[in-house]
Amino acid sequence: MNDELHLNVSLLRRRVPNLTTAARAAGIRPATVSNLCTGKIPVGRAEVRTLAILASLANCSIDELIIRGSGAAMIETGVKVLDLLAPVVRGGTVGLVARHGMGQLVLLAELFHRVKQRGYKTILWEPQYDAEDKYDIKKGMEDVLPQADFICKSLDEASEQIISLGSECDVFLGADREIVISGELLALRERLQETGVRPLTVALVDTRFNAPDEEVPYGPLDTLLRFDFDLASRKFFPAVDPLASTSTVLEGAQLEATHLMIQQRAKKLLRRYRELRFLVDKQGVEKIPETDVQTYCRGERLEAFLTQSFYTAEPYRKKPGEWLTLQETLDSVRRIMDGVVDDLEPDQLMYTGNLMKN
Repeated sequence: MNDELHLNVSLLRRRVPNLTTAARAAGIRPATVSNLCTGKIPVGRAEVRTLAILASLANCSIDELIIRGSGAAMIETGVKVLDLLAPVVRGGTVGLVARHGMGQLVLLAELFHRVKQRGYKTILWEPQYDAEDKYDIKKGMEDVLPQADFICKSLDEASEQIISLGSECDVFLGADREIVISGELLALRERLQETGVRPLTVALVDTRFNAPDEEVPYGPLDTLLRFDFDLASRKFFPAVDPLASTSTVLEGAQLEATHLMIQQRAKKLLRRYRELRFLVDKQGVEKIPETDVQTYCRGERLEAFLTQSFYTAEPYRKKPGEWLTLQETLDSVRRIMDGVVDDLEPDQLMYTGNLMKN
């Protein structure tokens, strides 16, 4: 089964630090390497020559280069806070937990837009509307509908559409959490098990905003994206809480060592920053210990840097969308934590792109 084959990206990047340069020198297009690493090109469809060259560069066998099985792999979205701290799991279930006005449907629309750049087809399983909430939900979906390749209204429609597409490309499905409560999501996955379709990635939203009040609002999740009221109120978007959000990709050995190290450092810094910010808000920065001032200031810069301009918001914000590769995000975050940009004010890092260009 080709869909059970995955490139051992961690091994490859660990053994070939300058992978793009090395691949180009060996006669492989950098775009091909990038697409194989992110899963846009399935390993089963890669040329044997390409895999042989990559194995040679990594000084390993092709068997070592290719992972067999359904191990979790991330979808690189180009969204800094997600790729760094809560990666979207390919073939998994993503749950967005937010209150009204925090931007969960904007993020769903943006994910649709971005995964389409990765070759995915997007399907919106449109929520069923009750008379009293039809207007609000319909209005909220206005950002999502234009980004969906297909719109379905039932389990039968969704399964038929996925089966028709799923043998040729990955499918990204957006739906309301009602399909979990009704059991339809489980029924959908059971229908797809024996069809040979590629992994289905599902993003769940809560159009009635009940999820924040429940401890387990969606059942088992592979990626949890919990939104933060404080970030949203200060216009720090996407208002995804970098500490409360998480992903199963962070468990086990799916992440390469550099990514794991940087995301752990970032979470530690942001956690301490939030503790210090409580004191600063009450007493002022001059009241915290001098040894903590640097930590506070770098945490403030990192929090600002994790804001991002979205492509789907360009008509409203009049600012072009930004896509950062995972490596650009990791390098930029490391620069912030190491003090390379200590001369910049946090406001200068709001909605910026790759710091390596500065």
